[in-house]
Amino acid sequence: MSGTLYGVGLGPGDPELVSVKAVRLIGAAEVIAYHSARHGRSIARGIAEPYLREGQIEEQLVYPVTTETIDHPGGYQGAMDEFYAASAERLATHLEAGRDVVVLAEGDPLFYGSYMHMHKRLAHRFPAEVVPGITSFSAAAAALGRPLVERDEVLTVLPGTLPPDELARRLESTDAAVVMKLGRTFEGVRQGFESAGKLDRAWYVERASSDREQTSALAEVDPQSVPYMSIALMPGPLNSPPPVPAAGGEVVVVGLGPGPREWTTPEVQRALSEADDLVGYVTYLNRVPVKPHQERHASDNKVESERAAFALDLARRGRRVAVVSSGDPGVFAMASAVLEVAAEPEFKEVPVRVLPGVSAAQAVAARAGAPLGHDFCVISLSDRLKPWDVVERRLDAIAAADLVIAIYNPASKERRHQVGQARDIVLRHRDPATPVIVGRAIGSDQEKLTVLPLGELDPELVDMRTLLIIGSSQTRISARPDGSPVVWTPRRYPS
Repeated sequence: MSGTLYGVGLGPGDPELVSVKAVRLIGAAEVIAYHSARHGRSIARGIAEPYLREGQIEEQLVYPVTTETIDHPGGYQGAMDEFYAASAERLATHLEAGRDVVVLAEGDPLFYGSYMHMHKRLAHRFPAEVVPGITSFSAAAAALGRPLVERDEVLTVLPGTLPPDELARRLESTDAAVVMKLGRTFEGVRQGFESAGKLDRAWYVERASSDREQTSALAEVDPQSVPYMSIALMPGPLNSPPPVPAAGGEVVVVGLGPGPREWTTPEVQRALSEADDLVGYVTYLNRVPVKPHQERHASDNKVESERAAFALDLARRGRRVAVVSSGDPGVFAMASAVLEVAAEPEFKEVPVRVLPGVSAAQAVAARAGAPLGHDFCVISLSDRLKPWDVVERRLDAIAAADLVIAIYNPASKERRHQVGQARDIVLRHRDPATPVIVGRAIGSDQEKLTVLPLGELDPELVDMRTLLIIGSSQTRISARPDGSPVVWTPRRYPS
């Protein structure tokens, strides 16, 4: 007697959104199959991992190609057809031996899912059952808190791989839309919405239901940051937001912290939820969940004064405005810019509050141990708003004073020489063995922490997402139980 093939939908990403039936089948199956790219990581297996058990046979079906070119004689489609046929035969071997096979599928198995290629090749040969899952666009609508369609509105589901003009034609003729398969197609999708005259109604949701979920107006998204696991939604016109009445206006400058949502304080989260308008650099706004009836105003990272004046003008007209910064708003961020413009006569009646956040220096220090345990200073290497010779003089004085140094804005694409110069200045006063912490993208999925001697600091390790902490003469390194370094500066200084 042959085994049964199960195509099991896991939902959009949150393991708690896996159905009870799916959990039962995953735990009972002798064979668990899942797809992955050649890097080996499988989103489907990651979702199902809490429900796997020891002793199960795992069949990892590794795609021969994803988006890159290939020299297969049949091209991309030929390579994929060959892969699906071979994968089906691998699973057939188990089914013929009487073993039940569960094929894990993100979302719903028969909605743009890889499982369908196994189903087409095996369901006529063996008993087969499909267990539906919550689709990604259902989770995305839930993340937005916006109904997609109401009454007799029509919803159209479209792949982002369509040419922009074809996408625009279909968007023009529907009430509501879901566009799947973003990533590299994002700019064409945005163009399609714009050509259809519906960009102002379009929303973006990234990694819906996961702990990395992000939402934003589609028009405000940086195309370079869009992963494949994202989706565009256009709710029907019956759910367009009504105008929000003006209340007593004010500006609240908030700090999101350097990374995950749990590093954003409850006070800041409350201010964000109460605001009528959010103003900020587009990358930071993308970290704030979208709320219905709330306006979002994104801008470039180099227009602080203009952004501050815009926010103050909104507040002067009765709007409650949150100006969004990363980290702490008072540390090389928007609080100073807002207060500087607020001091001008035209805005003197506008109330401004500043709410603190976890700074990048605090986050990197905590990851490394406690390097800021004694006297320290904070300095920016950017010479965009102050001359480089001022930076040099201050670094020399700081190093001579034997303070731990937290360095913000150490480098960018255009500024590559300052890190090496700063290292050489500090080396005039510090031992080359002084510990240096290189913290990059701390709090994100690209986080990397490196501890090395000052004399070996390579400027190529550093970019704009990096913060450096250079220890004092008293800063020490010890080992954690796993052997990794922990850096700390004693509270007591030698007499």
